[in-house]
Amino acid sequence: MAVQVKSEIGKLKKVILHRPDKELEHLVPGDLERLLFEDIPYLKTAQYEHDLFAGILREQGAEVLYLEDLTAEVLKQDREIKRQFIRQFVEEGHVTDPGTRENLLAYLMEIPDEKELVKKLMSGVRENELSISSRGPLVSLLGTQSRFLLDPIPNLYFTRDPFACIGNGISLNRMHSSTRRRETIFGQYVIKYHPEFAGIRPSYYDRNYPYSIEGGDILNLSPRVLAIGISQRTTAEAIELLARNIFADERAQIETILALDIPSVRAYMHLDTVFTQVDHGTFVVHPGILRSLRVFEIKKGEKAGELKVREADQPLRKLLASCLELDEVTLILCGGKDRIASEREQWNDGSNTLCIEPGKVLVYDRNYVTNRILREKGIRVLEMTSSELSRGRGGPRCMSMPVYRELCEDQ
Repeated sequence: MAVQVKSEIGKLKKVILHRPDKELEHLVPGDLERLLFEDIPYLKTAQYEHDLFAGILREQGAEVLYLEDLTAEVLKQDREIKRQFIRQFVEEGHVTDPGTRENLLAYLMEIPDEKELVKKLMSGVRENELSISSRGPLVSLLGTQSRFLLDPIPNLYFTRDPFACIGNGISLNRMHSSTRRRETIFGQYVIKYHPEFAGIRPSYYDRNYPYSIEGGDILNLSPRVLAIGISQRTTAEAIELLARNIFADERAQIETILALDIPSVRAYMHLDTVFTQVDHGTFVVHPGILRSLRVFEIKKGEKAGELKVREADQPLRKLLASCLELDEVTLILCGGKDRIASEREQWNDGSNTLCIEPGKVLVYDRNYVTNRILREKGIRVLEMTSSELSRGRGGPRCMSMPVYRELCEDQ
């Protein structure tokens, strides 16, 4: 299957999701900050909401692939790939004791159903699930059997972040937090071994690179223009490295990369939490970033590996119009001009829209002010319920990883 994502608005045809599972039930108050959550979602309702989300995507003509299914299908192909996958997962799970690592490997290899194995790795492994004969007397007396040997990965239903499609290529990302680094192992094996992807090339970024970058910061504005957020999770160094790799690919159409420097705070963790595209020349933006926003324009230099970078001296609206070769661009303010509504709805991902096709978006129903304004501007709005999924601080775009969009008429 070819990867093709050359815009944010081309009709969505294929997308990867992860249905949240027991990893959410393994969240406890003492670990929330470390695992990047503010609250504990109720799993049964979160799954119900996620199933509605997937159902809307199917109704709109998109094929829904699940990350857990894709990974399980890879592991079924070859027992040695399965062993390699488990060993890498355990080693990157910070299991320091050699005996415990070997016990974990044996325990996980004995799980006969590959999908159950994948779900177990996602949800975490507790010490009392396996017999560890090498445990010392002090550890035994302390009664630590309820602790996790392998942490759960509760952020995984935000499939946008671990890897991203750019044009006809892939960015296999290095996650900012060690809590999320293992998420990219699933993408690594799917991209390399699954027949749906068949070792897609080019790869524009690698999870072993030293600088963090996440998919929520990567927006394909057109075949020739890419926007990337300099954010809490994505560094300027990563953007430079990604830019060099893209510009070195003769098949890539991208000529301009816009690096948008947004405040490095939890509420604005990625560019798509404050800025998304909903139609030709129409964007939703959180007004709180506009006054302080700095934008840098990156182009290919004269020599191999050289970049030409300049800070844009135009307001965002004019810069976007110029780069996208449009007469004008419309910026729709999240929450409108009401500061309270704007901040509340941005926190609940009012700016994090998922475009299904030009002028049609999927959004959370709770952001009723922004949704009303979108409709007033002529955007067709599909709403989904969001009482529990939104507790993870991510919206419909965060929860989806498009792998194929149709080209727009002007492309």
